[in-house]
Amino acid sequence: MSCLLNKILALFGKSKQQLPEPTEPEQMKFLVVGLGNIGAEYQGTRHNIGFTVVNALVEQAGATFATQRYGDVAQMRVKNQQLLVLKPSTYMNLSGEAVRYWAQKEKIALDHILVVVDDIALPFGAIRMRGKGADGGHNGLKSIDQLLGSQQYARLRFGVGNDFPRGAQVDYVLGHPTAEELAILPERARVACDAIKAFCLSGIDFAMTHYNNK
Repeated sequence: MSCLLNKILALFGKSKQQLPEPTEPEQMKFLVVGLGNIGAEYQGTRHNIGFTVVNALVEQAGATFATQRYGDVAQMRVKNQQLLVLKPSTYMNLSGEAVRYWAQKEKIALDHILVVVDDIALPFGAIRMRGKGADGGHNGLKSIDQLLGSQQYARLRFGVGNDFPRGAQVDYVLGHPTAEELAILPERARVACDAIKAFCLSGIDFAMTHYNNK
């Protein structure tokens, strides 16, 4: 009887040793870029809505930006994911220099890059996420496409509306939102931040499904 018991205990002990050790969830790093122009004259303009959204994202996390090469950079976490949040200091039409530098420095793959950009084709506050796409005439995206050599990165387009007369697009995007738009901006920025977090935690398909018409 004791011999049989010893065999059972030996088998039990062996099976326990073969069980895999618990592991922590895989940690991944993402580069979240808000596009805009530096300088007081551009602060709070429609064209700087990318800065506005990532400012809200970093503030929610209790993190802060620090001026580094090619822009202001903040480090934050969303659960087990690491986020490097970037506001390029290169001006809009050279945004690709900053994105390429930080993607290479931090070894961040294209499918872990998300760019937040203003879009006049959408009503103010509407958001659309895509996993890839053309620049749509946006100089910031055009620069990023050229410097990364690819359009295979995610982008979150934040609508700024198109209530401007023919030929006045530049003045419109470099102007400030109306009082009515400013009233809804904090809530719409919060939704955009939620979409960014969803992208980092659950992927582009999940984020598109849950936030593109929210």
